[in-house]
Amino acid sequence: YLQANVVILHKDLADEFEAFCRANPSPLPLLYRSDPGEWGCPPLSAQADIRYLICVLFGLREDCAQYCVFEKGALVKKVASLVPYTSQLQDMVTFYLGCSFSFERALKQAGVPVRNAEQGRNVSMFRTSVQCVRAGPFRCPMVVSMRPVPRDKLDVAAQCTHRFPLAHGGPVHIGHPGILGIPELWRPDYGDAVEASPEDVPMFWACGVTGAEAVQSTKLALAFTHSPGCMFLTDREEVTAASQTSESGSCPLTFCISQNPLHYSIASKTAVQQVRELEQLIQEDPGQRGIQALFVPDELLRACLSLSHASSVLITTGFPTHYMHDPPEETDGPPGAVAMAAMLQALGKHVVIVADQRAMELNMRIIQDAVDKGVIKSAVPVMSFQGSSPDSALRFLCHDGDPSKPRSHVLKKPTYCWSDLFKHCAPYRFDHLVAVERSGRACDGNYYNMRGVNIKHLVDPIDDLFTTASTVPGITTTGIGDGGNELGMGKVKEAVKALMPKGSLIACDVAADFAIAAGVSNWGGYAVACSLYLLNRCDVHRRYVQKGLGVLPAAREHSLWAASLPSVPKEEEILRILVKHGVRSGKTANLGLEVDGLTFHPTHSAMVQRLRDLSLEERAVTKALRCTS
Repeated sequence: YLQANVVILHKDLADEFEAFCRANPSPLPLLYRSDPGEWGCPPLSAQADIRYLICVLFGLREDCAQYCVFEKGALVKKVASLVPYTSQLQDMVTFYLGCSFSFERALKQAGVPVRNAEQGRNVSMFRTSVQCVRAGPFRCPMVVSMRPVPRDKLDVAAQCTHRFPLAHGGPVHIGHPGILGIPELWRPDYGDAVEASPEDVPMFWACGVTGAEAVQSTKLALAFTHSPGCMFLTDREEVTAASQTSESGSCPLTFCISQNPLHYSIASKTAVQQVRELEQLIQEDPGQRGIQALFVPDELLRACLSLSHASSVLITTGFPTHYMHDPPEETDGPPGAVAMAAMLQALGKHVVIVADQRAMELNMRIIQDAVDKGVIKSAVPVMSFQGSSPDSALRFLCHDGDPSKPRSHVLKKPTYCWSDLFKHCAPYRFDHLVAVERSGRACDGNYYNMRGVNIKHLVDPIDDLFTTASTVPGITTTGIGDGGNELGMGKVKEAVKALMPKGSLIACDVAADFAIAAGVSNWGGYAVACSLYLLNRCDVHRRYVQKGLGVLPAAREHSLWAASLPSVPKEEEILRILVKHGVRSGKTANLGLEVDGLTFHPTHSAMVQRLRDLSLEERAVTKALRCTS
């Protein structure tokens, strides 16, 4: 039967607590709010009297010390009956909130072992560092429950619990507990420690004990909650808590986006399919370079899932292939970088661009012109990195060289120097580094264009940021390239050496966590922007990113994101800006609307339009099919 968490407080605060529940629907799914002095809850139980609670403890009906009594926010005792408080209860309101115990039977039926039940223990519950959305006087960290789930059952567990929105719904985190601010799994704040099997992954759901945290933080004169793990038992069968409108396209799929620390993300089947179609689209190879040989499935998807979780993103671009010209840069790279930056800005991320010192002024002028022409909404800070000392890369990536520093905060003013960045921003660290058509270091320490010419004298050691990031937990890297000599494409260097022209000489030796191969690198940047749009339009993914807190983005946010998508007019305009500043086509050195020897019309404009159309396409979802694995 459906089980419930209970919070009882004074009627004067009832409206504000209900608002708190509405603002935090995953930890506090509201099943019923009583009237003042109402002992029963007719929609949930025909004969219930909240003063005499018959509850469930570890799955067994029995009498126990069911209630926690709080006075001025402090737990003063636990009692089995509230009859002694009958007079006070006349002016109090009871809130019945969904409970994750309601989906445990469904997990078992789906073949997912429930370790706490197997071990005869209460579920492990933890206070996190994730703050709930405040409402009135109510504010507190979210509490989560944890169940170890076998790695090969993660999709099944996510899909199964996704169907129980009134029992906290799907997981809010999968992976390392430290990402939620949980120091040790063997020391739960509530419940019992649960032993995991070797192939298990920690899976966390929002927990109704969050209500007890809210009561304590508000320091109410008198309040009651259920005792954690000791739930109110209703007359409703568990199946009635499951969503009756589950659609096959909205079923969640899980993907590992980091091994250090272990971190999984979630997106719906429909969103995943659309991103995979984008990935296939950018594999077209009009330059006949054989780029398909470098293709690794789902790199675009995993990279964009990771970017969606990031707070602060560093983008680097610049391939000085035309060493005989000034400037030596090519038109592939900057348009893709600007397209990604525009979407990341729209999603509220902090974005900086890192360029070679000699090209700082050029990149600043390009960015400012892009703002003036409406290609991007606001200027992106441009920085350089020269690697003047052994710890320069770590100090650049993490404030004071300390990886434990918190994530970034809003810049107080625009800046174009990395040392100034530290002065005008609270302690921060980058979460994700992206290189798009950025010259990459070969195994001999040099940098080569596709003709095999060494251009090391024109390139700053930005590769060091990527190699250092690989040693810092929590920083992810992505490389986007179309030939294998670009930064980050070291992940596929063996394929580059074996299959690409001059591959054994030019192959980049520096690997990124994700390597996105595209027919033209700009297309990879466009696809990242489009994928971020699709993922953040996906309610399943957005809920997971938001940890089930707050309301999902509405039409206004969706419109802002759509306006930040690449478009043919914007991409033609950024190309005109590059030509204005003397930037040439990579393959031919032509000073015109051309990238890699391919004219903007029709080749690039057609690709931009196809990517955009796919992103804006509204997919029909089959309602007749249930969410299955």
